[in-house]
Amino acid sequence: MSWIPFKIGQPKKQIVSKTVERDFEREYDKLQKLEDQTKKLHKDMKKSTEADLAMSKAAVKISADLLSNPLCEQDQAFLESMTALDTAMRRMDAFNQEKVRPSPTLFLLYSGVFPSLNMAVKRREQALQDYKRLQSKVEKYEEKEKTGPVMVKLHQAREELRPVREDFEGKNKQLLDEMPKFYHSRIDYFQPSFEALIRAQVVYFTEMYNIFSDLTDQIDQAGLTDEQRERETEAKLSELRALSIVADD
Repeated sequence: MSWIPFKIGQPKKQIVSKTVERDFEREYDKLQKLEDQTKKLHKDMKKSTEADLAMSKAAVKISADLLSNPLCEQDQAFLESMTALDTAMRRMDAFNQEKVRPSPTLFLLYSGVFPSLNMAVKRREQALQDYKRLQSKVEKYEEKEKTGPVMVKLHQAREELRPVREDFEGKNKQLLDEMPKFYHSRIDYFQPSFEALIRAQVVYFTEMYNIFSDLTDQIDQAGLTDEQRERETEAKLSELRALSIVADD
């Protein structure tokens, strides 16, 4: 009859206390939530920067279309205004590209450390499974009749178990020590990142104010207020509506 090895099941001995396992799961769960939130921040920041770039690209396209309008060939003042507008939009687009380039990386860099953490947790889990398997093997031999061959195998199993147990305990201790430190370090990273983002926004909008102030000085030669300009535009539209070709039937 062929020999069938005994089945290795779960060890009877509690090799990891419930308290330790609960502490480990609590700390790792906090880091998993932090990882999800960081990925979401990175995704939202990427969407924001893409929208900023799309906006400035669209503004450049509009100014280019206006510059190619036939009116520019007929009216020198209109040509000068559209040229000023096109220059301003291209300045805005160039500065916008400088602003958005580092923005998504603020949170991507932090996200980049999570794969290493998750790999360390997987190695700890694999070490735990090896530990349980060999502990169960030792217990099986301990339950058998203490014959010479069984005692030899028991000694071998215990020798095989020892480095595996030490490996797991080392990995487990390292993670329990470092996961809380990693979690608490999030403020040290995110606070300066948000400050850098706010400063970048201040510089950006200050530059936009300067660009559009310069543009206003170039095209607003009449010096009209917004209300006066609105009344003037409405008057011109009224003249157009009075034309027979646009009059209602």
